Amino acid sequence: MAPTIDLNSDLGESFGAWTMGDDAALLRVVSSANVACGFHAGDASTMLSVCREAAANGVTVGAHVSYRDLAGFGRRAMDVPPAELRDEVLYQLAALSGLTRVAGTAARYVKPHGALYNRIVHDERQANAVVDAVIAFDPSLALLGLAGSAVERAAGEAGLRFVREAFVDRGYRSDGTLVPRTEPGALLSDQAEIAARAVRMVTDGAVTAIDGEEVTVQVDSLCLHGDTPGAVAMALAVRAALAAADIGVEPFA
Repeated sequence: MAPTIDLNSDLGESFGAWTMGDDAALLRVVSSANVACGFHAGDASTMLSVCREAAANGVTVGAHVSYRDLAGFGRRAMDVPPAELRDEVLYQLAALSGLTRVAGTAARYVKPHGALYNRIVHDERQANAVVDAVIAFDPSLALLGLAGSAVERAAGEAGLRFVREAFVDRGYRSDGTLVPRTEPGALLSDQAEIAARAVRMVTDGAVTAIDGEEVTVQVDSLCLHGDTPGAVAMALAVRAALAAADIGVEPFA
């Protein structure tokens, strides 16, 4: 059988009069949609609209949970007490779950966003808080994150399904973590390079780090950020390259 891979994107990040990305176009390309839940971006109308569009396109919906940080787009480090973080993740899950039900679909997984995503690669207390929230809300949900992270270990200990993610449009360090957005090489923009990286991640389980070192990546889902300039063209290039390599695209959940 030909291999398959999930292709996810962060969507629903518009807020009020502020528009972010082309959700409708990306929902015709990706297989999973990480929908912002109102803490870093997204509002009720945007969330519902994206959920409806995802349902119409057969795209799986996940909750893109974040620190409470609209002003910083969820990309500022925050020392949130674990109990408070657990409750705020629960709040976001409840909000998206209600809207998915109205839209005729359901939230199938959880993906932390931005600073929270990066924090729980190493921070065991916050990683456990996120896992505790998912278990309390619905233990059948999958948790999407970086392989080899503290949150992967916490999910495994709790019996929660963990889905390993790799980023086709972000630079990697030699330790397998992402280059911070404040540093050179963090964001990639060349469509051909991004498409080739996607194929290599799936077929070889490898990516070239910013220092030239080869890094092993374990991947069940590829991510392409919806707020990246040219994201739709990049997503189409990735899909075409995967198809050319006889790799199918389908949701993991």
